[in-house]
Amino acid sequence: MITIDLVLVLLVVVFILVSLSGRLVGISFTLLIGIIALGVFGILTPSEIINGLGNEQVAVVILVLLYSDVLRKTGLVEKSFDRIFRRVKTYRGFISRMVLSVSAFSMVMNNIPLVTELMPYVNSLAKRNHFSPSKFLIPLSYAAILGGSATLIGTTTNLIVNSMIQEQTLISDLKNFNIFDFMWVGVPLVIIGWLYLTGFSQLLLPARKVVTDNLKHGEREYMVEAKVSANSHLIGKTVGEAGLYDIQGLMLISIVRKSFRITEVPTDVVLDRGDTLVFAGETRNIAELITKNSGLVLPEVGMLSKVKRANVSEVVVSQNSSLINKSVRDTDFRGRFDAAIIAVHRNGEEIEGKAGNVILKSGDVLLLFAGENFISRSHDTKDFYFISNITEYIKLDWYKSVILIGGTLLVILLAALNLVPLFMGLLIMLLVSMIFKLSHPREVPVKIDYNLALVIVLSLALGTAMIKSGAAAILAGGLISVFLPFGKAGVLCGIYLLTGVLAATITTKASIALVFPVALSMAQQLGVNAEPLLLAVAYAAACNFVTPQGDVINLIVYGPGGYRKKDFLKIGLPLAFLCMAVTVLILSARYF
Repeated sequence: MITIDLVLVLLVVVFILVSLSGRLVGISFTLLIGIIALGVFGILTPSEIINGLGNEQVAVVILVLLYSDVLRKTGLVEKSFDRIFRRVKTYRGFISRMVLSVSAFSMVMNNIPLVTELMPYVNSLAKRNHFSPSKFLIPLSYAAILGGSATLIGTTTNLIVNSMIQEQTLISDLKNFNIFDFMWVGVPLVIIGWLYLTGFSQLLLPARKVVTDNLKHGEREYMVEAKVSANSHLIGKTVGEAGLYDIQGLMLISIVRKSFRITEVPTDVVLDRGDTLVFAGETRNIAELITKNSGLVLPEVGMLSKVKRANVSEVVVSQNSSLINKSVRDTDFRGRFDAAIIAVHRNGEEIEGKAGNVILKSGDVLLLFAGENFISRSHDTKDFYFISNITEYIKLDWYKSVILIGGTLLVILLAALNLVPLFMGLLIMLLVSMIFKLSHPREVPVKIDYNLALVIVLSLALGTAMIKSGAAAILAGGLISVFLPFGKAGVLCGIYLLTGVLAATITTKASIALVFPVALSMAQQLGVNAEPLLLAVAYAAACNFVTPQGDVINLIVYGPGGYRKKDFLKIGLPLAFLCMAVTVLILSARYF
């Protein structure tokens, strides 16, 4: 029976599809307009609109992202990658190890911060081994997506589906998914993706010169000196063997050895203890040189390198600064501000030589290695203005690493055994990270993704409206009439295809908001277990390989890889169909 409520809900659905596919406004604002309209016409009550704020799974999404950020900042992932890729030289060897390792990390760490952290590392490693980064960044994104789909906490997609299960009232005995319920399909998807990307990515992906090779994205370039340390693994190696022509994206300008300078450095120069290497590079690349085990030390940093927590930051010297016309050494910068000046940038001028000898001027940009007390000591200063925090450096004691890794695994195990709720486990580990100063209480409000929380709450309200008005039942009936003649596997294919197409055009989160209530209604009308249909929705939304705009992870690598939309279609479409076939086969065998 057609009612006014039904017509209004369908109009809101059409508006959401048009707005998001046409990129008229963002997903949160689009959903907000739709939900307000439904509230104004009385289809949703105020309590139904905000009911998702009390949903435990929404809180779990926020906690997973916060805790993933803690894991990211510790550098444990990158240290593991250094070991994994230490001796890899071939393309297939690199892709094979990258896909497996990224997928494994993505199972226990949310995939968005994981890709953000690893992208510069993969980019630099590819260049160092004379590969185009465009051959690696899409596989990096796909590996994180595949691994994330294998557990509840690996991707926000699975967590959103779980939050909608907790909120629904259509099927009374439907239970939330366990943390490992996604592995039955997720692990085979990782294996299929690994085989596919290892075998075909080199053929299907372009070897394109990336955007960052041609453009300056507003980052400042510095000249910095680094010494070969006494126990460095670089001693006795040639410049070519050490890969120093493009170490972490820096350009080797010269080598200073005792009383003479080697310019236009040949590849066969053998490195010795105490050699000073002069690099040119941008802020983030220099930051990576400082915080990684490169075998090089920056003399200016000195004892600050031993601190447990530090930041690489940029500040600009103010017009009336007391630092003006003083050399860096005479400013007593470390004693006053608990920070070392690594390098100085002066409006494009080349400033070569030791940072300590540079005479500072108004407007100079200083690259700092800042200790824990830098913020408190510089809070009221008029000598400089803070520009940006490039990266955070946390040096973990061995016992902290054990506590962090062991605690994470224990939380996952206890949640899987239903002994301790995931929400409580994550809350405890977040508190532990604060006790051991791996994160700070002041960071929590800043790090919370309020936009994502709003999208989930509004999605829950939209699902309620679609079920209440009968829109979900009508759409479910239409899908059943089309796909049921092909059996229950055909129904799974239908719901997977619908979710996948919507995810590729209007983003994963919006596709779940629209398809979840339809899948729920289909299960009710068919009288079958709703779990396989809802899992199909989750996998189809997560395994979004065909377009860059469909998934935020694809968008992250889109620009830096110099990709075009057709690149995602070319390599992503076959993988999307492979994932659909695997998902439908396993779910059909397990549930039907």
